[in-house]
Amino acid sequence: MKYFSKEILVSTKKEFEFIDITKQVESIVRESNVRYGMVNIFSTHTTTGVKVNERCDQLQIDMEGFLKQMVLGNIQYKHNENTIDGRMNAHSHLMALITGGSETIPINESKMAIGSWQTIFFIEFDGPREARKIRVTVLGE
Repeated sequence: MKYFSKEILVSTKKEFEFIDITKQVESIVRESNVRYGMVNIFSTHTTTGVKVNERCDQLQIDMEGFLKQMVLGNIQYKHNENTIDGRMNAHSHLMALITGGSETIPINESKMAIGSWQTIFFIEFDGPREARKIRVTVLGE
């Protein structure tokens, strides 16, 4: 079994942002030379998410609105009472809890087996941030 791992670095510009990382992940899958297997996309941050969904500007607006309704930013969260870096970001951690920090996608004939409308998003909930890291790991034959 082959194992290949590489990091994607992302700079975010807004507090809440969807970033399409599909092409970078596809490139890593090609570089791995794995024909059949799995690719895992994992965020190394607790205030971000990784999700597969459709790329559509209106849908990203809807998804942001949905998450902001689910997790209100104007509540007195306990986490915000003793912040390490001064960021009042409990709501960002809770959004990451809902979305999850990783996705695993099958590889078939050296390509990700994703649908024609599917995109891999890195989602920032606590930006802007200069350097966010995403670990992409490919396993297979």
